[in-house]
Amino acid sequence: MLYATTTPAEKRRIFRERLATGELLRFPGAFNPLSARLIERKGFEGVYISGAVLSADLGLPDIGLTTLTEVAGRAQQIARMTELPAIVDADTGFGEPMNVARTIQTLEDAGLAGAHIEDQINPKRCGHLDGKAVVDEGTAIKRIRAAVDARRDENFLIMARTDIRATEQGEAGLRLATDRAKALVDAGADAIFPEAMRTLAEFEAMRAAVDVPILANMTEFGKSELFSSQQLAYIGVNIVIWPVSMLRIAMGATGRALDTLNKEGHLTGKLDEMQHRADLYDLIDYEEYSHFDSNIFTFEVER
Repeated sequence: MLYATTTPAEKRRIFRERLATGELLRFPGAFNPLSARLIERKGFEGVYISGAVLSADLGLPDIGLTTLTEVAGRAQQIARMTELPAIVDADTGFGEPMNVARTIQTLEDAGLAGAHIEDQINPKRCGHLDGKAVVDEGTAIKRIRAAVDARRDENFLIMARTDIRATEQGEAGLRLATDRAKALVDAGADAIFPEAMRTLAEFEAMRAAVDVPILANMTEFGKSELFSSQQLAYIGVNIVIWPVSMLRIAMGATGRALDTLNKEGHLTGKLDEMQHRADLYDLIDYEEYSHFDSNIFTFEVER
């Protein structure tokens, strides 16, 4: 009832232990607290909180318009609803290195298991759009060092995301990406998020370049081919995310339902596509809340 019973510190410890096994951990993107609970119920290993989704939830494009307060607040709401570890997209850290340090401590306090900091310039852009630019290596390193120095729980995962692959075509772009990843690991990054890798061979090259866990972003309609969990596990990827998929599916279904309302004036034909009331009540532990209320309101003082 209410929120997760596992403490944030325990979630982080368990997550680190599981990450150390080398298995592939699946982190679908949650677009609200209820979807995070459903991700847990369906047997996944973690929850991902996308900056693009948080922006879209506010009706904004993913170009660095959200604030640390908005991201931390929503991330806390999502993370506390599940026993699973949650990783959040912290964009460029919301400012200069001191801002990055504050970001990490704020996200720790919000109950997250980890965050990734990227090497784009401010204002950033969605990782799968053209026209991105990255900061120089020294600035990227300062961001990661600030994040590592700021954390108080050693199990809080500091992941470095590099967008440099998209700045050059072909082998040159991949070489820049692997070189940048190595430098970020040397700076203290616990894991690497190589954005916009195009092929399995590119993920394999990144896997060979660093000795820390790597993440694969399987976002639809982007620059990367969409690989299965089995394919990614085979080449040694450690975390896979589907950051916007659940939001896209939900919004697609909502759009079709609204079209049906306009056309037919009712949703009778859509009932089998809806989450049933009983399933919703089960997911939010409605019966437990009812028992709690009954116990309180039927309490009598012994005389």
